[in-house]
Amino acid sequence: MASVPSLASTVQQRLAEGLSAALPEAGSADPLLRRSDRADFQANGILALAKKLKGNPRELATKVVDGIPANDVLQEIEVSGPGFLNITVTDQAIIKTLAARAADDRLGVAFGENAGTTVIDYAQPNVAKEMHVGHLRSAVIGAAMVEILEFTGEKVVRRHHIGDWGTQFGMLIQYLVEHPHELDHKSEDEVSGEEAMSNLNRLYKASRALFDSDEEFKTRARARVVDLQAGDEQTRVMWQRFVDESKIYFYSVFDKLDMDIQDPDVVGESGYNDMLVETCRILEESGVAVRSNGALCVFFDDVKGPDGNPTPLIVQKSDGGFGYAATDLSAIRDRVQNLKATTLLYVVDARQSLHFKMVFETARRAGWLNDEVKAVQLAFGTVLGKDGKPFKTREGETVRLVDLLDEAVDRATTVVREKAEKVGLTESEIVENGQYVGIGAVKYADLSTSAARDYKFDLDQMVSLNGDTSVYLQYAYARIKSIFGKAGELTPLAHPELELAPAERALGLHLDQFGETLAEVAEEYAPHKLAAYLYQLASLYTTFYDQCPVIKPAPPQEIAENRLFLCDLTARTLHQGLALLGIRTPERL
Repeated sequence: MASVPSLASTVQQRLAEGLSAALPEAGSADPLLRRSDRADFQANGILALAKKLKGNPRELATKVVDGIPANDVLQEIEVSGPGFLNITVTDQAIIKTLAARAADDRLGVAFGENAGTTVIDYAQPNVAKEMHVGHLRSAVIGAAMVEILEFTGEKVVRRHHIGDWGTQFGMLIQYLVEHPHELDHKSEDEVSGEEAMSNLNRLYKASRALFDSDEEFKTRARARVVDLQAGDEQTRVMWQRFVDESKIYFYSVFDKLDMDIQDPDVVGESGYNDMLVETCRILEESGVAVRSNGALCVFFDDVKGPDGNPTPLIVQKSDGGFGYAATDLSAIRDRVQNLKATTLLYVVDARQSLHFKMVFETARRAGWLNDEVKAVQLAFGTVLGKDGKPFKTREGETVRLVDLLDEAVDRATTVVREKAEKVGLTESEIVENGQYVGIGAVKYADLSTSAARDYKFDLDQMVSLNGDTSVYLQYAYARIKSIFGKAGELTPLAHPELELAPAERALGLHLDQFGETLAEVAEEYAPHKLAAYLYQLASLYTTFYDQCPVIKPAPPQEIAENRLFLCDLTARTLHQGLALLGIRTPERL
């Protein structure tokens, strides 16, 4: 289906036509249209134009209004103040536009004009380490951006840059070499994520204790790091066992988060090993990086340490070892040259902003990034406890991610159970809905906050039926679905000839903004704007539901059909919008 132009774009076009008819000398001036609380829209572009043409803005505005031909979209244009235009559209235009949206599987949402290939780097756990609350935001924000960008027509390549390399593996591998059965599974049955993690934890603690107490073991462990980096066969096989065991655990956590992570998308630090030497050679030969005290460094005019001396990006250490920069730069080369990316999107903690700024600038100097290929960090803030400090357990430990998710599901299940009898939910529906509501609550709390800001993790607030929560949106959706259960023979049908009540108009105008909102969200990498749009949609629907009866007391049939049509389009928009945020919408709640 073709995309449906929004009312705003239609009004914009009519105004632009009026402008050029009344003022040919204005060229293609922008009417600067926006939603307004005085009318449906307000245009204030004539003020700037009057300044440019040295005319009286009110007179120009009146001239423009007179130049707009009669049409079925604009009901009234009022010149107000110093030359603003207050614009009201016809009820007929609202319903006709919404009917065109309803006829389309994609709700009339256009594909992006300049779709390219985005490689998105998100959800980056570390091998042999437990995932904690700090891993939540990268996964949740990244997964939402994947869905949103794909929906707008972008080709998206997912990348999970897991920490699967480094000196700590020498200790772990050497311990496994000396205790070869420590990671054996007792049966062929699938091992749970919890079991896999407890195996890894046990091994880590045992190897650490030995490393700290036994000098000979420490020497063997350090030699093992050299073997790993040199690609020694036996060492690599042992290393792979740690990666595989960790994946069992990762995937179980992502499964709880209702996220789909595919094996080919998991390319850890080790995936770029073979490129590191060449990356350094290219940077050094092109003069982008220089040797300083034996290390290969990139310097920047605007990055200085506390002592006022330049702080470089170290690509290769003086002992020949490679830092994160070498891996990140090699990943950029791979993503641009092999994956043909036009955008590299990194969903990474704001505390790493300086590192990425330096890495991106280095890649630009090397010619890997340019006007055609850009890199963006979608930087996110910290998850805080109710006390406004970084989220920790009572004992001051970092909070395990699985514990957090399990507790959210428990709380949500309690909330669902309280209302279950009224709706007649079965026990299995209560359990399933509890998961959807709990995980939805965690994701929504994260996504409804601008990524750059810290947010407080408050489960009581998250699973509340009131306020800006996903549960409120999920209940709004379920409530609409229940209306269809009571509608009998009544079918949703658009009636453009009807006069609309204020609550119907407000809901209709907001529904029409879905496509424009998504375009903005995709352009700015701002999923919180989609969350805000959906919350407002549910709020407008609540007002509509209170003021405009659909079934009881029964209005005339055409009005009932038209209202049911608005209900249906609201449900579909909520369902689609929440799906793009990774949140499920149960039919009954």
